[in-house]
Amino acid sequence: MLELLIVIGRALALALRGHRELVLENLALRQQLTVMRRTTNRPHLATCDRLFWIGLARIWPNWRTALVLVQPDTVVRWHRDWLRRRWTRRSKPRPDGRPPIDQQIRVLVREMATANPLWGAPRIHGELRTLGVDVSERTVSRLLERHPRPPSQTWKTFLSNHLASAASMDFFTVSTLTGRVLFVLVLLSHHRRRIVHVNITDHPTATWSAQQVIDAFPDDTAPGWLHRDRDRIYGDVFQRRLAGMGIGDVVSAPASPWQKDYASYCTSLV
Repeated sequence: MLELLIVIGRALALALRGHRELVLENLALRQQLTVMRRTTNRPHLATCDRLFWIGLARIWPNWRTALVLVQPDTVVRWHRDWLRRRWTRRSKPRPDGRPPIDQQIRVLVREMATANPLWGAPRIHGELRTLGVDVSERTVSRLLERHPRPPSQTWKTFLSNHLASAASMDFFTVSTLTGRVLFVLVLLSHHRRRIVHVNITDHPTATWSAQQVIDAFPDDTAPGWLHRDRDRIYGDVFQRRLAGMGIGDVVSAPASPWQKDYASYCTSLV
């Protein structure tokens, strides 16, 4: 190791004089010669030798020309293995984290909630702060027991019960020969899966969409429910118009493809 440090020191002195390529090649050959001297049969490269070649490969483009003991792919593999071990150590989960809630605090929160059924998490959190217990309101809400709610009807049951009084609407786009994009609105009745209204525009707005609902259901033919997706085109103007016509606004839940209406399926096929 001392000999290697001496060689590196001499090389740095030469590099400062402007002989960078010569210094790097000389340094590479001397390092391999050092390895050959300390072995009798097959050369054995220690960790410091591997780190030397990994560093040399990063600063000298012609490092392969001076490599004799091993293949250049071996040096590349050393570097990849070193990077893999380095990032593995950095990716290990740290033991640090939020300390667990004391069992006495858990019991105290449950006793306060049982003795005062009308108290919620904010009130219990305030009482705990009065007692000198330092705990967040979110933690208190997690410690409270969840009272199960009665099960609501499923989406399939809702459609079956209101099939005769339900409709749906959706947009799809059409490209013209000149590259113009047109928006096609389709309103469809769920009872017979019948298209009741179709219209085209190049700039759909909430006001325009609300007017199409009025045109599709004149007089007293408005359905009880109108199913739509979560498009931003259905703004406040559209929702107020539906409420004025007595139509229930049914919006699909996020990331729920099974709640797609018939109109959505028709537009997706187009």
